[in-house]
Amino acid sequence: MIANLEQYSGLRPGPVRDALLTLPREVLIPQAYVRRSAPGEEPPRWDLLDWSAPRDRLELLSLLYGGASVLVQHDGEPLLGRVRGTRSGASITSMSTVMGLTASLLEELDLRPGLRVLDVGTGAGVTAAVACQVCGHEGVATLDRDRHLTEAAAARLATLGFHPQVECGSGEQGIPGQEFDRILVSYTVEQVPAALVEQLAPEGRLLAHVSSASPSWPGLAVVDRTADGQVRAELRAVEFAHRAGHGMNRIWLSEEFRQAIATASGAWTQRSTLAPPADTDRGLWLAADHLLGGLVRDFSAEHLTIGAPGCGSWLRAEPVGRSHWKATVHGPRDIWKELQDLAARWRAAGSPQRYRLRFRPDGSQHVSSARGHLSWQLPIPVPRHEGTST
Repeated sequence: MIANLEQYSGLRPGPVRDALLTLPREVLIPQAYVRRSAPGEEPPRWDLLDWSAPRDRLELLSLLYGGASVLVQHDGEPLLGRVRGTRSGASITSMSTVMGLTASLLEELDLRPGLRVLDVGTGAGVTAAVACQVCGHEGVATLDRDRHLTEAAAARLATLGFHPQVECGSGEQGIPGQEFDRILVSYTVEQVPAALVEQLAPEGRLLAHVSSASPSWPGLAVVDRTADGQVRAELRAVEFAHRAGHGMNRIWLSEEFRQAIATASGAWTQRSTLAPPADTDRGLWLAADHLLGGLVRDFSAEHLTIGAPGCGSWLRAEPVGRSHWKATVHGPRDIWKELQDLAARWRAAGSPQRYRLRFRPDGSQHVSSARGHLSWQLPIPVPRHEGTST
């Protein structure tokens, strides 16, 4: 796993690598689900594999050390005392994040011995375990809204000799009355929780993925507090992000909608010498997520395919020869024109990949390019008393 992270995810020598190399994941995740049903099959079926069952170990090892996300909870169940076997219906309600993403965020935090760390969204406890290994468990706290997850994590971390502060509660509220040198939010939010910013100590850093209702083009909020207490923050365009937090609205392209986009003739088609934005223009796509709104990309399609589930509009763009593109659109929104207009604005702003993020006294959070050519306000989430972690 570590060799693959070094080759494909850029994992560097240092304390995070050493911690990941040391931690036995089968202790933190002694049981995991593997899906047995085919895509689209109803009801879906999963098998719970168990490390204590010798016949499960080979497959479980491949799951735990393959680097992909690991499914750890079905339908909000307790994790302790589960019996291996098949589950059907409902859904997976917690998973351990893809290791490449987790490792890159942990490296971004610059963990060091003695730092106070808050892990928001305990999940399987992997982030908390790394923080304990690097910083010492005395200063580590982990928080999740799901008591079943926190109880299991506390027990399994103790097996490794780690005894961090484990709390069950709202991720948006953090742990009032305490402050931390490093805070990692392990789920995507609509805006950075203000309480967590308040709990960030001088010379501290907070990381949280931010997106709209669309899962297609996320950003990473990097919040630093200076030695004199000032907050400096930016929103970086990134390719991958955590899953959405509890209660966060999401929009998706249904399979029926995908098929319609792929096969329908559309309202009209035009040929253009203008190419669509490149996948690597992540700063533009991040701006599109917020300034255009309501758009979801079908990344499984061969060429650029975007739909707007709310109104049924869609765009399909494909190359014609070396220098022309065929853009087919449908619905009340001309998504092709919207993208091209925004691309012109983005280039005029200097093609930013990172944006300033400002926290205003009224609680709003404002994003803008360096000269202000592109700007938007992050939505203020509706309060949810039950918390937000995954």
